[in-house]
Amino acid sequence: MDLITEFTILVLAAFVGFEVISKVPNTLHTPLMSATNAIHGIILLGGILVIGEASGFLNELILVIAIAFGTINVIGGFLVTDRML
Repeated sequence: MDLITEFTILVLAAFVGFEVISKVPNTLHTPLMSATNAIHGIILLGGILVIGEASGFLNELILVIAIAFGTINVIGGFLVTDRML
């Protein structure tokens, strides 16, 4: 797939994710965040494995940025969940 197709999938996934999460009641946000943090940890591991086989500077740069944002998301999610409990 080319970069435009992948970017389109990213934008559509972000939109669908926002729409789904906005429909969740407030009382379910804490368990949902905990489950999301666990899933995101698996995604981070996949990103780290993929970066070893990435070709091209742009692909490596996007992967590094994605791994950095994912790490921030996991750490922030655990900190917020810890405060709520």
